[in-house]
Amino acid sequence: MKKNKILLSPPHLGGSELQYIQTALDTNGVSQYGSNIDGFEKRLENYLGKDSFVTALSSGTAAIHLALRLLNVEEGDFVICQSFTFVASANPILYQRAIPVFVDSEASTWNMCPNALEDAVKYCLQQGKKPKAIIAVSSYGMPFMVDEVLEVSRKYEIPVIEDSAGALGSTYKNRPCGTFGDLSVISFNGNKIITTSGGGILISRSKANKERAFSFSTQANENKDYYSYSDIGYNYRMSNISAGIGIGQLDVLEDRILKRRENHEFYQGIFENDETINLLEEPGEDFFSNYWLNTVTIEGNKSGMTKEKLKKVFSENNIETRYLWKPMHLQTLYKGYKFFGDNICGMLFEAGLCLPSGSNLSVEDKNRIADVLKNLRK
Repeated sequence: MKKNKILLSPPHLGGSELQYIQTALDTNGVSQYGSNIDGFEKRLENYLGKDSFVTALSSGTAAIHLALRLLNVEEGDFVICQSFTFVASANPILYQRAIPVFVDSEASTWNMCPNALEDAVKYCLQQGKKPKAIIAVSSYGMPFMVDEVLEVSRKYEIPVIEDSAGALGSTYKNRPCGTFGDLSVISFNGNKIITTSGGGILISRSKANKERAFSFSTQANENKDYYSYSDIGYNYRMSNISAGIGIGQLDVLEDRILKRRENHEFYQGIFENDETINLLEEPGEDFFSNYWLNTVTIEGNKSGMTKEKLKKVFSENNIETRYLWKPMHLQTLYKGYKFFGDNICGMLFEAGLCLPSGSNLSVEDKNRIADVLKNLRK
């Protein structure tokens, strides 16, 4: 009998979501307005802390796009972006007909390399234009090198868009991810640590920018007795029903963080004495990762093991894994744009794999994963 598939990072409902959805139904609040949206935004503002003004949107991608709009990114402007990321970090740059400039990773967090970032800034300045924004990503829940990246940002007075799509619950020096950028983004896609089924938030540092983001997300409709527009807007607002799911998920957020970190401890135990497979770890006490996804690189030259072989073995046992992100500068869509760095992110892609990391991984699931890895050593 075929065993159930172990998924990479499935949704994990807590049980209270339905009551908030029912409230929306009972009050006819099924559109982009209602108590769930207001409550969801407020709870997140309280969670993130001072100067965190939240706008609930239809996706994290929409949030990045609105961040670029709020920073007045226009056609021909340079925007520096981490190359090692999901494509949604970069695509909104093209929405604005701006020019992406990609930056390599550093080895400790796999995130934006501060030295390569400064090289990219200097290149842009040599072209006669200061970049309009820096998009820094906390990949797989691991915080980027915040102090070093912000130092470059402040030195050249370039705002940072913090892409913490998968980093809700992660912290740097005890401060939550989502609070470091001039504008910050968190995703609630179905595979994230908690979900709204789809959706995201834009976190502004001022109430004025929150109000601007809200306007952009609701077609930039002006407050008149008739439909009136003087700017381009979008249909980006989260629905009241989705926000209800989100409130229910916030009820179990701390448990979900704990479970993901327990998964990491499980993988630590498995790979403790393995010289072939290297698990991404927090590089120091300043970093606290939610370990949204547990990721490894494989030293194939030592054993003949490769990411392809490892993925194939897991697949044969009905266990889902996924390759690490193929960097943006290696994608056909972005191959014509500048890249700065030593291609560390390319090496990560060549050697890396994401392992099952759902907060609902059972003991039986973990035993199956352990058995697969144990059999590889025979």
